[in-house]
Amino acid sequence: MTTSHSAHGGKKASIATLAVGAIGVVFGDIGTSPIYAFRETFAGHHPIVPDPVHIHGVLSLVFWSMMIVVTFKYVFTIMKADNKGEGGSLALLALISRKTAGAAWTAPIVMLGVFATALFYGDAMITPAMSILGAAEGLKYVDPRFGGWIVPISVGIIAVLFAIQSRGTAKVGAWFGPIMLTYFGALAILGLIHLTKMPLIILDVINPLNALNFFYIDGFRAFVAMGTVVLAVTGAEALYADMGHFGRKPIAYSWLVFVLPALMLNYMGQGAMILSMSPDEAQAAIRDPFFLMVPDMVRTPVIFLTILAAIIASQAVISGAFSLTQQAIQLGFMPRLRILHTSESAAGQIYIPAINWGLAVMVLLLVLFFQSSSNLAAAYGIAVTGAMFIDTCLISVVLLTLWKWQKWKALPVLAVFFIVDFAYLSANLLKVPSGGWVPLVIGLVIFTLLTTWSKGRQLMRDRMAESTMPMEIFIKSAANSAHRVTGTSIFMASSANGVPSALLHNIKHNKILHERVLILTVIIQDVPYVDVAERIECKDMGMGFYRLRLNYGFLDETDIPKALENVNVCGPKFNMMQTSFFLSRQTLIASKLPGMMIWREKIFAWMLRNAANAMEFFKLPTNRVVELGSQVEI
Repeated sequence: MTTSHSAHGGKKASIATLAVGAIGVVFGDIGTSPIYAFRETFAGHHPIVPDPVHIHGVLSLVFWSMMIVVTFKYVFTIMKADNKGEGGSLALLALISRKTAGAAWTAPIVMLGVFATALFYGDAMITPAMSILGAAEGLKYVDPRFGGWIVPISVGIIAVLFAIQSRGTAKVGAWFGPIMLTYFGALAILGLIHLTKMPLIILDVINPLNALNFFYIDGFRAFVAMGTVVLAVTGAEALYADMGHFGRKPIAYSWLVFVLPALMLNYMGQGAMILSMSPDEAQAAIRDPFFLMVPDMVRTPVIFLTILAAIIASQAVISGAFSLTQQAIQLGFMPRLRILHTSESAAGQIYIPAINWGLAVMVLLLVLFFQSSSNLAAAYGIAVTGAMFIDTCLISVVLLTLWKWQKWKALPVLAVFFIVDFAYLSANLLKVPSGGWVPLVIGLVIFTLLTTWSKGRQLMRDRMAESTMPMEIFIKSAANSAHRVTGTSIFMASSANGVPSALLHNIKHNKILHERVLILTVIIQDVPYVDVAERIECKDMGMGFYRLRLNYGFLDETDIPKALENVNVCGPKFNMMQTSFFLSRQTLIASKLPGMMIWREKIFAWMLRNAANAMEFFKLPTNRVVELGSQVEI
């Protein structure tokens, strides 16, 4: 059997096993789209008559959107642009930054990548609200009395979902694949039941002339419809973001062989059911075709299966937010946050309390504010289409600059991607007054926070570098004049040059030096993982002083005591009971020095105060740490 490495070089697993795992994690968001995408296109804020011309046109749009956006753009093109196996906007941004460092256009591309990251958080708030509300609305078909309890039930499910995040998903995660396999199988069977009455609809759907005819006879209405048709491909970016966990081939196989056929069979089944009805019946049924297509005898189990699928889709987005946050912290776009590992064997299983509860509050507010999935549909789509458009901008850099594609080959491909993405983004901008402003505001706020932290961090380092002393001069002046005591002192330094402020304060106030003094700098590389053999760099500076550099990838766990166990080039082996760690803790003073506006400096100061303790972030032993404070103006 063909095998592939599981996430990041772990135990080998068959492609079939990884493909099933991918179905359970990667396709949850796009898998729940049939609940509301077809309905919203016809019965949403801009209703369309459910007649043959419009149904054939919409279904053709859905099919070709899946082929162009998901299959050709993500599976066949973007997923080939991996950063040592990792995908996602930040991983792609790190790859581009590493390969094009110094280019004049690198800074705008970085800003685009950061904005895509900010939009993801907006999507991570709306997806659980939309999926769980949409699935819970099916309960009214189990018993009409559930109708008034949809919002409270959704709130309860969401509250429990976020409350159990700290326990990790290792135990329940094993059920995700089988449940989603059953769910997609149910989608396909439900579609086939209705397709048997009208099998020729398949030919109408795959014929792109039906989509073009929709625009020809009803131009602006067709353009507006794109704003809801795109709901059928929300979650496409998850294929790329989760590539590091499963690999490109398993995701591609599961999409092409199982998920895409199941989704299209269900959409076509919904269309065939509506077309088989009288105009009055069709007008009534189009308000909830997904649940009405389910036969009465299996309606209750299918609806509960749909709710489970929505919960799994939400779990995947929440886990994605944790992973993205870890990357953003390591790459310097977010302050340190408390990160807990929920699995001893799976490095990617993490829990970030601040992100978890922030998302929980926002998801609950969205459910309480919008009250129904139909109302939420107006807010859903802008964040997704914005991120997709930015992904196309990033992949254009990859094709033309990194892969050196010839322009005659690259430009037609990029033109198709840009035209489709821009059309969907433009159509979704029409939703801004009726709820689309929500993800835009969320995205802009988070973008401001990310860029403020990155800029402030750089300014603070520059200010500290201005007053730093060269290490060679310090050693000559201090090594012989200070009293030397037994043991090892490690001074954490953000810069690989000069004397750390903690060392200067220590010599100023305590007037002692340990026998061995290490200046330790942690460097986060633009790659997901750094081999242990390449982690350690040590330079002997004489007189008991060493400069040690630890290299990590943006997905590595920064466990300094564990790394020090492998250091044997800076004198004798480290004994934690004879080692003291000295940390600098800066207090920021906002000033009118050139750099950032005062209001951004105050935001940065607030973020710095609330950042997780370096001791906890670097896994330092609590009883071996000394913090020395200093003030910095930016």
